[in-house]
Parts: sequence; C-alpha cells; structure tokens
Amino acid sequence: MVCSPCYDTMPMEDLPVWIPKIAVTLMGLAIGSFLNVCIVRLPRDQSIVTPRSRCPHCGTPIAWYHNIPLASFLWLRGRCASCRAPIGWRYPVVEALTAGLALAVYDQFPTPLAWGLWFFLFVAPLIAMTFIDLEHQIIPDLLSLSGIPMGWGVQMALARPGHVGEALLTGVIGSVIGGGFLLIIGTLYEKLRKQEGLGGGDVKLAAMLGAFLGWKGVMVVLLISAGIGSVVGVAVVLVTRSNLRLAIPYGPFLAAAALIYLFWGEVLLDWYLGFFLR
Repeated sequence: MVCSPCYDTMPMEDLPVWIPKIAVTLMGLAIGSFLNVCIVRLPRDQSIVTPRSRCPHCGTPIAWYHNIPLASFLWLRGRCASCRAPIGWRYPVVEALTAGLALAVYDQFPTPLAWGLWFFLFVAPLIAMTFIDLEHQIIPDLLSLSGIPMGWGVQMALARPGHVGEALLTGVIGSVIGGGFLLIIGTLYEKLRKQEGLGGGDVKLAAMLGAFLGWKGVMVVLLISAGIGSVVGVAVVLVTRSNLRLAIPYGPFLAAAALIYLFWGEVLLDWYLGFFLR
C-alpha cells in the first residue's frame, strides 16, 4: 500500500461512516460517466467538453435525465430512448468500476487530500487508459505524459515534512526505471523478432506509474504485470487457438498491477525485497 501523509487534515472518517462513503461512491459514478466520454472522444481527437453526448446510432442528443450514471442504463433497459439501439455494456461497466474504485481508494486513504490526489490523478486516468487501450490499442499521450509530472507532484504533496526533495527524487527515478526498462525490452524484442513488442504508449505509461509509485513500486508493478500478461496471453492462445503473434494490449496489465500495488503495496514490497535479499 502507498502511505498517505500523517499530517493531512480533517479526515473524512470523522463524519458518520456512511456519509463519506456515499459521497465518494456518487462522485465515482459521475467521474465514471465523464470517463466514458474521454474513452470515446480522446482516441478520435475530439473535444471532451462539446458537443453534448449523443447516441452514436441516431445522433440524438442525450437528455440529462437519460444520462444519469447506471440508473439511466437500467431504466432504459440498455437501449437508446430515441432509436432503441442497444447501449454498449462498457458504459455501465466503467461507471460501476469507477464508483467501486473510488470507494476502495477512500478505504485506503480516508483523508480528503490523499483521496482526491490518488483517485482523480491516478486511478481515474488508469481506467480511461485501460479501456482506450483495449478498444484502440493506443494510450493517449495526453493522459500518460501529463501523468508523469502529476505523479511527481503527488509524491511531493504527500511527503512527510522535510522529505519533499527525497520524494521528488523517488518519483523521478521511478519514471526512469519504469519507462527505461520497457523501452529496452521493447527495443530488444523488435530487433530479435522483427516486429513491435511494446508500443511507445506502454513505455510512457510505465514512466507515469514510476512517477506515482516510486522506483520500488514500479519494479513490483513490472513484475506483477508480466505475470498477469503471461497468464492471460497463454489463456487467450489456448481458447482462441491462435498463435503467439496475436496482439494483446499491455497497458491494461500495467494498470491492473498498479492498482494491486496501490492497495497491497507494503505486503508485495516486503515479499519482493525479501525474495531477492535472502
């Protein structure tokens, strides 16, 4: 787990326990709805502000009361209110996932500053990048590259008093190790196999993860993502009976590993260091 600062003020847990949990869950649903807009528009270089959301089938603008996260999908039974075309399942999945992770981040970081920084700057962008990569096999630079300085800023904002410089250095080294390692692996793979193994988006995402989680954290993330990717890759090959050249986006594995580390980092780090220092 990544520690929140001991000096953060006004813990939300000072309120009745159900109030902040409902608040962060509703916030998560709202952000999930916005992430769906980002997932659709960013790969197409479209504005995420205008125009209003509209049905991709008939082009009818979606009324606000038909755009309530999860509730509208259930009320409309998964179909457009105008043309009755089916609404993709990604929309409620992203909204529910974002709400669930918002609550999970609150349980891990119950102070407003730590929760806001980790949820808005780290977890929410990871959700968007994951679904964009799954659908388009790209990771927008707008999310990954901007996340690198944001990660350094979070390191400094949550650092203990007197350790701001050390926190920044940890984030910078993490970016170099995360991005540098995947850059080397991808370059070697391309030279040996004569085909692209890892895209530049994966390299930039790894650098972003290193900025947020530090050099120790990103090393664990790289290990976990390789394990998840290997298991999923073998399973896909067995199920689809395809060859090993099947393109599988690596960004979702990095994102999943980063979230695992965010919530269980201390246990994993102790295991990782203990494994190599025996």
